[in-house]
Formats: sequence, structure tokens, C-alpha cells
Amino acid sequence: MNSADASSPIGLIAGRGVYPAEWMECALAQGARVVMAAFEGETDPALASRAWKCDWMRVGQLGRMTRFLSGSGARTAVMAGQIRPSNLFDLKPDIKALLLLAKLRKRNAESIFSAIADELGKAGVKVLPATTYMEDRLAQPGWVAGPKPSRRTMDDVRYGFEIAKAVSALDIGQIVVVKNGTVLAVEAFEGTNDALRRGGSLAKDAVAVKVSKPNQDMRFDVPVIGPGTLTTAAECGITTVAVEARKTLLLERDKLSWIAFSQGITCLTAPED
Repeated sequence: MNSADASSPIGLIAGRGVYPAEWMECALAQGARVVMAAFEGETDPALASRAWKCDWMRVGQLGRMTRFLSGSGARTAVMAGQIRPSNLFDLKPDIKALLLLAKLRKRNAESIFSAIADELGKAGVKVLPATTYMEDRLAQPGWVAGPKPSRRTMDDVRYGFEIAKAVSALDIGQIVVVKNGTVLAVEAFEGTNDALRRGGSLAKDAVAVKVSKPNQDMRFDVPVIGPGTLTTAAECGITTVAVEARKTLLLERDKLSWIAFSQGITCLTAPED
């Protein structure tokens, strides 16, 4: 079940990557009409033809995005996909976005996205969990794909989960790379793949653990892994990728499983103990 209003179109605020495309596929398969706010240089242009309506804009045009979604009749919306860090630093905000940013004491992903959701809410557009229409893509407890883990691996998974939870609580990042009880890398602003590369450069056969933040706001910044994550892990010599059950989206599951088996990467959820 989801909380989208079936009588109205649902808005998709689409960043880059396969996440918006898979969300669109799930939503359309369940009978949704999608209006898409697309960002120049970020959103895959191929998605535009699948949307009922689409408007292209620069990152930072909050006023335009709000007018488009509300004017299209959307009463709900979902944020899916990422924005390149370089675009966030080279932001050219409109007046509405400038006023929003000026009110924020902290300017991190959570505070900015939450403020955007509040602005959309004022225009009559409620931001739903980013997992709406994708509940069956959430990782379930246990083994996901690839070789079964060793006891030593599971020790590192448990340790990595503990460290990742502590780091995410400080709003630094959501993934760590560990080996033999030693932290090799902690994700910061650079993102998952660069954190994997840093950790993998220090030790082979390492373990990567990705988690949600404590009290994760499921409307945005939901943990996601897909084939690209496992491909990067394989290139770096990381042999285990663990995620948090029921809080992590697994994208392109068939392809993800194939890469895990073919590259010998263990993919599983961290123990819930």
C-alpha cells in the first residue's frame, strides 16, 4: 500500500542515476500518472517521454518547481535520485530558494530537503516517502546475493554497522569500509563510490556497510545500492557489501544479483542484534 492520491498525478522530483527510472517504472506499473520536475545536466532525458508532464529547470529553481508541480494538479510528490556535489556548490538559487536558504541554521541534505518539503507543503503538495511504489524493493533481512559470508566477514559486518550508525548520527555519511576490525574509510560529501575507492585502495577483501540515519526521514536520502555500487566494489577489491534491512532500496535486483555472483561479492543485510 502507498499513500499517493490515485485521483491526482504524483510529482517526481528526479535527480540522476537509475533510481528515478526505476521509481517511474514502479509507479506507472501501479497506475500512477507522473509529472516530473527534471534538472538540466542531472535527470536522464529519456525519462521525459514516460511522464504525463515534464518541466526542465536548473537546480535551485524552487519557485519554478513548486509552480509546476502544484499547477499540474499534483497533491503528492517523491524525491528520487541524487544531484552532483559540484552542482550543489555552483547553485544559482532563485528568490524563493534564497529566502529558504537564509532561514536555515544548518545547510546539510536533511535540513535543505526538509525545508523544500515544507515549501511544497505550503503549495498543497505533500512529499511522500521515497520508497512509495517501491516497497517491494526494500532489502529484507538476511543474505541477498553472492557467496555466503565467513565468520570473519560477519564480525566485520557487525563492527562496520556499529561504526556506520555512529557516523550517520553525526550527519557525516552513511557508509564505512572496514577490514579485520579497522576502519579504512568513512563516507563524507564525496558519496558512496568514492568512499569505496578510498577504502579499497588500502586493503583488499574489505567489507563495506551502508546504513540509514537514526530516525531516518524516509522522504529523502534513503540508502540505495544497485549494480553500480557492486561494480565499483569489485573494481576496488571490496568483497562484501552489507546494508540495513527494511531501510535500503535494492535497485535493478536481477542485475545486482548477477554482478554479485559473477564478481564474487557477498551482498547481505547487517544482523539486527
